Amino acid sequence: MNGKTTTLYSILDYLNRPEINITTVEDPVEIRVQGINQIEIDAKTTFASSLRTILRQDPDIILVGEIRDLETAEIAMQAGQTGHYVLSTIHTIDAVEVITRLRKMGISDYDISSTLATSVSQRLIRRVCPHCATKRKFTQEEMDIMQKLVDKYGIKLDFKDKFTYDINGCKECNHTGYLGRIAAFEILEITEDLRELISNGASSLKIREKALEGNTYKPLFVDAIGKVLDGIVTLEEVNKKLVLF
Repeated sequence: MNGKTTTLYSILDYLNRPEINITTVEDPVEIRVQGINQIEIDAKTTFASSLRTILRQDPDIILVGEIRDLETAEIAMQAGQTGHYVLSTIHTIDAVEVITRLRKMGISDYDISSTLATSVSQRLIRRVCPHCATKRKFTQEEMDIMQKLVDKYGIKLDFKDKFTYDINGCKECNHTGYLGRIAAFEILEITEDLRELISNGASSLKIREKALEGNTYKPLFVDAIGKVLDGIVTLEEVNKKLVLF
């Protein structure tokens, strides 16, 4: 569980307006939202069949709980190409590999390049318990590890006035040392340059290299390292979740 549903519902909540027709197809409906048409699929229906039905209702925004197969992916792409704003989830390693996953499902490069607008990858990392953690400076080893991880992306970390925490445990965090979770994000915006690469069948490696030339895309772990630097999570927790070193 990495908070995909929570992120989707946050987007819907932001977009939800009385004048906007929002329809969701989910399995199951996890959160009921006032003003949104929510359809729950069952044993007799599928994402694809339900999606066909709701397209006849002319929705402005469609949420598809998950793209699991070619049929659902094709209808979602068709909806996007006909002016609908489509939100969905798909299981991949990171934001760039969404393109590879859609290709493996059988979606053409043209359809991906003309329809995909943004892909987001995220991982949930346990937050430091503010009630019992012990504040301390980063060790030289920790600073070296963090800097080495981001060096190839031209990022220089500033450790001045930055602190991390030793984990202890108390009744507030059930003696775990952690309280709550926060997401680390990787966001890939499909620019015109990336659309051209995708439509020409470029590999995910080439697409990633081009994305890194811009100012918007950074790998997921770079955001996670930033949260370590801000004292929200620990380097140890980030490594457990992302296996960086």
